[in-house]
Parts: sequence; C-alpha cells; structure tokens
Amino acid sequence: MGEVAAKIKVMPADVETDLEALKKKLAAAVPEGSELYGEIQEEPIAFGLKALIVTVIVGDQEGGTEAVEEAFAKVEGAESIQILELGRL
Repeated sequence: MGEVAAKIKVMPADVETDLEALKKKLAAAVPEGSELYGEIQEEPIAFGLKALIVTVIVGDQEGGTEAVEEAFAKVEGAESIQILELGRL
C-alpha cells in the first residue's frame, strides 16, 4: 500500500475566527492512519479573511482523504474543506 499527500484548504467561519486555535484543533483532529505533514500555512483570501492550508499524508486505500475531510468538517470554526492537490508519494 502506498501513500498519498493531500493539500487541503480549510476556510474559517469568519474573519474573527482565531486561526491559531483553529490550527491546533485541526492538528488534533487528524484521524488515525493519517499524519500532518509540515506546518499549517495561512493564505490570504480577501478583506482580512485567511484560509488555512493543511498537508496530510494518507494511505492510498479506497476512500483516501474522506476520513480527514470528515474530521476537519466537524472542527468548530471550520466553515468549508476543499482538496487543492492530491498526489502519490
């Protein structure tokens, strides 16, 4: 079984969302069998809103990033989740 790297954009609920707290919650929410790769990056969007860019390593089994997407969607303060890039390692 191989591994896949997924770059995921997480949009916060609003401009007032504490990004540092959200980063910690996302790191803690990474499900078993997946791992956070590197630091969670901030990407300016518009009008003071910043997205968080999270890179995770997951197995290439069926379902791939679904568990990570579902876990991130349940994090308080995360509004939307979008896969930006996906590639085999």
